[in-house]
Amino acid sequence: MTSLRRSRDIPLLVGHARDGDPRAVARLITLVETGDESLPEMAVALASHAGRARIVGITGSPGVGKSTTTNELVRALRKRDQRVGVLAIDPSSPFSGGAILGDRVRMQDHATDPGVYIRSMSNRGHLGGLSAATPQAVRVLEGAGCDVVLVETVGVGQAEVEVASLADTTMVLLAPGMGDAIQAVKAGILEIADVFVVNKADRDGADATYRDIQGMIALGERAAGRWRPQVVRAVASRAEGIEETLDALDRHHDWLRAHGELDRRRAARAAAEVEAIALGTLRSRLAALRGGTALTDLAADVAAGRRDPYSAAASLLDLLA
Repeated sequence: MTSLRRSRDIPLLVGHARDGDPRAVARLITLVETGDESLPEMAVALASHAGRARIVGITGSPGVGKSTTTNELVRALRKRDQRVGVLAIDPSSPFSGGAILGDRVRMQDHATDPGVYIRSMSNRGHLGGLSAATPQAVRVLEGAGCDVVLVETVGVGQAEVEVASLADTTMVLLAPGMGDAIQAVKAGILEIADVFVVNKADRDGADATYRDIQGMIALGERAAGRWRPQVVRAVASRAEGIEETLDALDRHHDWLRAHGELDRRRAARAAAEVEAIALGTLRSRLAALRGGTALTDLAADVAAGRRDPYSAAASLLDLLA
């Protein structure tokens, strides 16, 4: 009998994942990461389990304590008897393509807990703070019965805000003395945060960071009835402020449900996922046209000035049709 670690029997793997077998979950996510041909079958098997987990995105600059905070959030959620999945997105090694940091090392407290599944995923050069496989990996964890999925991004700057399109709630971590308050003024991070956490709040400058963020939120334009981002102080290394952080996340989730925003966000997420799959299929078909030479030939004509790029694109679409 083929072991679960090597199996491509999707119904078998999904069944074992639903029963909480971490080997089956690991195998399914590996198939997602490698773009296995069984992905369409997997999507069918997981579709009926979608939309049952809360998806929380955790982002912030390198060094603000994302992994420590995630670790403590997992601990607090387990005390509430919730099943938790964690996707920790790490930078890629330029040599092996694997995850460099291996955030699971920092979450060993939960290694033997059957109610927790933690997976480090390499971003493989994908911009935006996530991995291209993250949306499907989230679906696997939903299918495995997780009540909450925490998605911890690569350390990001002001532009890597892709996590907001994946999560129901986006939590941005800040720390005093790192210029985060100034960074938050700039377009990007400020706009995506549903909850701000000023971590390492026992350090000098934490109160100033807290006030700065509150001031920036007050200056932001919001329509009547829109969510006002919450700001929480925490010292994750001592588990301080974690319950307050969970309470803020709960308030946002309740607001999403009450205002129909949860369904809207999930519909937008599904639309982006469908579009990405469709574009990936189109790229594959384009690459195969005329044995892979169609695009090259058209590009050569455009580069030589024999035709314009719009007519070349139209010709390419005609070939697809």
